[in-house]
Amino acid sequence: MDRRNLRSVSQHEYAKLEYSLKWIYQVYYLSMKLVSFLPSATEILYELGVGDRVLAVTHECNYPQDAKTKPRVIHSSFDPQKMSSQEIDKKVVELVKSGQDIYILDEQVLKKANPDLIIAQGICEVCSPYTREIDKAVALLGGKPEVLVLDPKNLDDILQNIITVGDKVGRQEKAKDFVLKLEKRISHIKDIQKISRPKVLCIEWLDPLFSAGHWVPQMVEIAGGINGISSTGDKSRRIVIDEIVTFDPDIVVLMPCGFDINRTILEYEKLLENKQWKKIKAVNRGEVYAVNANEYFSKPGPRTVMGLEILAKIIHPDTFRDLQVPKQSIQKIDPEL
Repeated sequence: MDRRNLRSVSQHEYAKLEYSLKWIYQVYYLSMKLVSFLPSATEILYELGVGDRVLAVTHECNYPQDAKTKPRVIHSSFDPQKMSSQEIDKKVVELVKSGQDIYILDEQVLKKANPDLIIAQGICEVCSPYTREIDKAVALLGGKPEVLVLDPKNLDDILQNIITVGDKVGRQEKAKDFVLKLEKRISHIKDIQKISRPKVLCIEWLDPLFSAGHWVPQMVEIAGGINGISSTGDKSRRIVIDEIVTFDPDIVVLMPCGFDINRTILEYEKLLENKQWKKIKAVNRGEVYAVNANEYFSKPGPRTVMGLEILAKIIHPDTFRDLQVPKQSIQKIDPEL
């Protein structure tokens, strides 16, 4: 046979094989069934255009709006909306010590969804379903689903999580493009010259007091502040008010995990009764802010970048006066509250 004909046949066969592989690839990803055990993962999946493949989510998956219509595969074992910060903390400690469930897995919803992929987290057993719920789900489905565990410790990890999820669901290019847009917004905040670097304390829980850890310290530094008490990547931890008095921040940002601004201000009233709290510079100067932690800080997803922009407006209001952030995302607290 003429070698030119052989080469032509080989190229033709290769083209057919390539087409077949692309077709198989598309069919596989288009039919992939997804379940999210993590609100930030739900947001990522929708941003990547695969929200229609998400068959079940947690009780806390409220963004985007369509996520609220999905079956709930995870529920809380208690109702935190009817409890104070102190009561919630006591309940969580009690459940952890006794080995009881913080989250309840709806077995019927999970079986009906029958996912190929479950996306969960390895950050905190209190914030979202953790190892116990993941193991129970996999066992219930006979070990079938693949599990992707996200464990971000900073903004870079959050962006990498988007790439990782994109790889898993066949949206690699869309994930890369989306991350590039988020990186530009981060760079905009980072690269603008700041005239000062005030000391900033971010508080993740009010009773008892917890410092904000994980990605928040890095956000403060990028936004032009000096973060206090915690460090990037550290877990949130319980702190005493003497630590705050010693650090004496210029600005205090209240971001209780899962709370909006109204709930935060309501809980803050009790802290104002503490005489030591009133010794802090930021409190005396009226530089205490409440932010919508539930939307922009507690969940390590795409909207964390908006959280960075919110911090930038708090720390350097003149520098970032033209930066647009959502309404009801920041409120300066009246010192006479």
